[in-house]
Amino acid sequence: MSTPTCFSLNWIDGHIAHLVLSRPDQLNTMHPTFWRELDEILTQLHREGTARALVISSTGKHFSAGMALETFAGAISMDDQSPEGRAAIFDLLTDMQATFTKIESLRVPVIFAIQGGCIGGAVDMVTTGCLRYATADAFFCIQEINIGMVADVGTLQRLPKLVPFAVVKEMAYTGRRLPADRALAYGLVNEVFDTPEALLAAALQCAKEIASKPPIAIWGTKQAVTYARDHSVEDSLRQMGWLQGAVWSNAHVRESITAMKEKRAGQFTPLSPLQSFKELG
Repeated sequence: MSTPTCFSLNWIDGHIAHLVLSRPDQLNTMHPTFWRELDEILTQLHREGTARALVISSTGKHFSAGMALETFAGAISMDDQSPEGRAAIFDLLTDMQATFTKIESLRVPVIFAIQGGCIGGAVDMVTTGCLRYATADAFFCIQEINIGMVADVGTLQRLPKLVPFAVVKEMAYTGRRLPADRALAYGLVNEVFDTPEALLAAALQCAKEIASKPPIAIWGTKQAVTYARDHSVEDSLRQMGWLQGAVWSNAHVRESITAMKEKRAGQFTPLSPLQSFKELG
């Protein structure tokens, strides 16, 4: 993969991937290059299996101002003049949605560190994460309604799983900002910090704690909680039985207990790298 222009990817302690939105002068807005680079980075992280946690943070005044508005006038063609053109909008959105879904389906937990504005498409993005930390001046805004459209890349589907339904409706219908203190009260964010430095330190510390656990146990836990979100308790318990039968490791349990007693880091096998079927043979 070529060097990205919208992001920087760093590694901490060899196991924690830190992805940074790195276009603060343009408010880290999202355009086709942003989407392409993000998709490539997520695909690489998913396949390699080296990361045990991913922290996504940003730079500048705002986490992200969402979709670059000039994109609608140029790079993305939204033809509403024919049924064929409108059908193509469906396929275009499906492709964009798939990139953000890669965050949700990544084999490791994803932690967002959010400062300033998290606007429009940025809300679509952060709702795919496992944890969200924010600065006291952070706010969330479903900006799409303010520019005459429906939020369409995941906000209206994922946000109701995270905050009360009436709150989603208020945000989606009015375009009002949800400040960090209310986001904390509703459970959208896990904790609020006074400065971006404290925010990032907390996110990385959480990632470090996650990375100290057996990767396969973290993988299984993420599979289980994501499945439980969208299924009944009965179905989720049944899935848990199959899942535990697939990932149980006496060796990992012994090593975890021994490491705790000896007050040291545990030594665990990383996730296996993935290979595309098309690349075999």
